[in-house]
Amino acid sequence: MFVELKYYSTFVEDQIKIYKMQLSNSEQQLMEFLWKQERGLMKDLIEAYPEPRPATTTVATLLKRMQDKKFVDYIQLGRSREYFPLVKKKDYFSKQVNGLIRDFFNDSASQFASFFTKETNLSKKELEELKKIIDQEIKSK
Repeated sequence: MFVELKYYSTFVEDQIKIYKMQLSNSEQQLMEFLWKQERGLMKDLIEAYPEPRPATTTVATLLKRMQDKKFVDYIQLGRSREYFPLVKKKDYFSKQVNGLIRDFFNDSASQFASFFTKETNLSKKELEELKKIIDQEIKSK
């Protein structure tokens, strides 16, 4: 029981560390490619970039940093590595948005919604779509 609890505690601590860590803009761009492809060899990831593509060493450095942060891992396939995400896109962005609400809007979703709807120049149609989404969420609770 103690071993299981210790393992679970370590797992939870690792998850908290993951979500406290953020990706740099370059890492996030590479992570987007990985989320889209689900798995990828180095050459596949480099080919996903628009021209001019980064050097192989640059992408390798980004992948190593992302691996150290526990966002990606790889399996060895002969002399190649096939990379895959350890964190789901939805989970990462959910934590980022929740952190934004906590840090900039006093942990108030309504303050965030007010700012978002007033400052982003949404069309009437977009506001109506947001209202429908909110109404559906209210009904489901």
